[in-house]
Amino acid sequence: MLERAARLLASSRSAIAFTGAGISAESGVPTFRDRDGLWKNYKAEELATSEAFRKNPKLVWDFYRWRMRLILKARPNPAHYALAELERLGLLKAVITQNVDDLHREAGSRNVIELHGNIFRVRCTSCSYRENLKESDTLEEFLSMEGLPKCPECGSLLRPDVVWFGEPLPREALERAFELAERADLVLVIGTSGVVYPAAYIPYIVKENGGKVVEINVERSGITPIADVFIRGKAGEVLPRIVELVKEVVV
Repeated sequence: MLERAARLLASSRSAIAFTGAGISAESGVPTFRDRDGLWKNYKAEELATSEAFRKNPKLVWDFYRWRMRLILKARPNPAHYALAELERLGLLKAVITQNVDDLHREAGSRNVIELHGNIFRVRCTSCSYRENLKESDTLEEFLSMEGLPKCPECGSLLRPDVVWFGEPLPREALERAFELAERADLVLVIGTSGVVYPAAYIPYIVKENGGKVVEINVERSGITPIADVFIRGKAGEVLPRIVELVKEVVV
């Protein structure tokens, strides 16, 4: 299976990757479905909603600051670096991710489409203001502040620039992802359950347009029935091996 996946990838001209929580779990980033997913006796699903934010913005911000600190301790794993290497080789055109942890960019991937936002970005609840706290070097100050963050332009409350349960995906990101999927001749599906729509349509779009689907996962998913190649295992172990096989052909 590894050899077949490598051959398909090496011969592709417009491959993309579609990643989910599984790839970041290997870096120590807990998913919402983790058994240890409780925070101060709250389920993550109870706090990641616009309704929770309206009722108690401080509680939600306390939760997200805790998540930010947790994610800051994580580092990209070999799977993240393998995808960045495939991009450098000219084989991978984009990484489309459901993750908000920024680990793909940290690993060196340049063309990253974040379908669910980025936990290190904030946006205003009233105006169009957005800020990436990492890029503006204000992250440490933000994490240590006591009160609620306010917009520097209009004074309204800031919120995490992520997609909460019940909210639509950002239109521009979703359109770009679908366009790439329509043109792709192969999609690497990595660490996703394949049951969260509309993001989960991406492998189906590739398949319907004649492309190949290569899935790497620790267990079968909603995508497995349409996969041309399914490799059971940890992405951090499987992807680097595929990249080495690919490099024997293309380098």
